[in-house]
Amino acid sequence: MRLPHVSMTDGVDVAVVGIPFDTGTSFRPGARFGPMAIRNVSSLLRPFHPHHGLDVFEQLSVIDYGDAGVIPGNIDRTYAAVGDTFGRLAGAGVTCVGLGGDHSVTLAELRALADRFGPLALLQFDAHGDTWDEYFGERYSHGTTFRRAAEEGLLRTTSSIQIGMRGSLYHADDLRAGEELGFQVITCDELRALGPQAFAQAVSERVGEWPTFVSFDVDFVDPAYAPGTGTPEVGGVTSGEAVTFLRALGGVNIVGSDCVEVAAAYDSPGEPTALLAANVVWEMLALIAVYRRLTNAPSVQA
Repeated sequence: MRLPHVSMTDGVDVAVVGIPFDTGTSFRPGARFGPMAIRNVSSLLRPFHPHHGLDVFEQLSVIDYGDAGVIPGNIDRTYAAVGDTFGRLAGAGVTCVGLGGDHSVTLAELRALADRFGPLALLQFDAHGDTWDEYFGERYSHGTTFRRAAEEGLLRTTSSIQIGMRGSLYHADDLRAGEELGFQVITCDELRALGPQAFAQAVSERVGEWPTFVSFDVDFVDPAYAPGTGTPEVGGVTSGEAVTFLRALGGVNIVGSDCVEVAAAYDSPGEPTALLAANVVWEMLALIAVYRRLTNAPSVQA
């Protein structure tokens, strides 16, 4: 977004951090190039948000912190490196917005933020629950992230919602596996039936003021609108609908977020997936600004 690339955190409210890692993928690789693709198209974005009626960068001091360290092929060492970066930022009072990378990286983010805030509420926009116990015999992949997070006590699952689940399954109970862990699960069909207002009410009742992490997998959106992703599922919402559902989260206490699974090599020539992701990040920043405005919380720069 033409933000300054800064490695110092003094006077900073929010840091955007790339996580160029895709060793956790199970189908199409390439999400390691997601942060670069998102940054490239984000130069189009402007600071004023007409829906929320605020200038994001007047409300918040936001920087591009660059990329967290990753080790291709080694998920454990990557988790440690990403956790170190996010832990240092969170410890300095900086809210982190991650650019994935595949969805396995979210576990490292959650570990770092839960260490500061305690168990977090989760709002997961995704076609898949990512709650398998193992995938290809591995306990750590982009398909197991939120089971591990729940098992490790990083999430307050009774204040968490998985949103947008759809597609073919391996087993009849795959879709509702999250419910066994305590999550509320809203399928894509159920989300459409709710609409933005009722969805906002459901979030308010479930999450309340609890510190919340918002994780947006671009496969939440139909591949007709976001083809550049690792595990596309037809029948999703449009990019416009996705933005509308995000905007309904005004008032949620977001202490961290990410946008993941942009596989740039599979995007269309106009880069609609990367453009969607850049706008999702902009919406996340706006929601952070909205919450601070509603609660009269001072920004660091103030």
